[in-house]
Amino acid sequence: MRKITIAIDGYSSTGKSTIAKRLANALGYVFIDTGAMYRAVTYFALEKGLIANGKVDVDSLVSSLSQIQLKFVPNPSLGKSEMFLNGDNVERDIRTMNVSEHVSQVAIIGEVREKLVALQQQMGKEKGIVMDGRDIGTVVFPNAELKLFMTASPETRANRRYKELLDRGEEVTFEAVLKNVRERDYIDSHREISPLKKAEDAIEFDNSDMGLDEQFERVHNYTLRIIASK
Repeated sequence: MRKITIAIDGYSSTGKSTIAKRLANALGYVFIDTGAMYRAVTYFALEKGLIANGKVDVDSLVSSLSQIQLKFVPNPSLGKSEMFLNGDNVERDIRTMNVSEHVSQVAIIGEVREKLVALQQQMGKEKGIVMDGRDIGTVVFPNAELKLFMTASPETRANRRYKELLDRGEEVTFEAVLKNVRERDYIDSHREISPLKKAEDAIEFDNSDMGLDEQFERVHNYTLRIIASK
């Protein structure tokens, strides 16, 4: 059966990565979490002091991009790949609220997107991948054979993210998480370069009232039909 490229875009905390990971495992495909890549660059900027008082030192970050090496390394014990930044495992570090509060500001920088999009296209050139993000179906792989656009209400997404952060031991409030979700939605949808939007040929998937198993079954069954038709 011929392998295809599957692009999953959508708003933050819609479960894109979770569904994409399960789908890739079920199909024997490679899963690429592009959000982790932007988070890693944001974490780098925070660690280097290139973000202060909510502002990104864009010129300094751009001049430092050559120092950033990103790699997904499989972790057999977890059954997934983890993000490594310059040889260090930063998978847990990049999932904090602090990174979430700044990642959209970093993701709007043209040079950052240019570097990461090139990496993403290189990773997926052989097909047989499931890649999730904000601009996969519109910019990274506009010719992907299957495109999904995932959405859910801001309140639903904030509640999911809030529980996830609490489980990680972070001290946050639901109100702060909801504010962050809405701010990221606005920035991601209104940036000049590669704004978050549904590709014309993408299937919209609202999972506000669905559990993970129901979401996966629907997406998996639909994907198998698409693959069979190719």
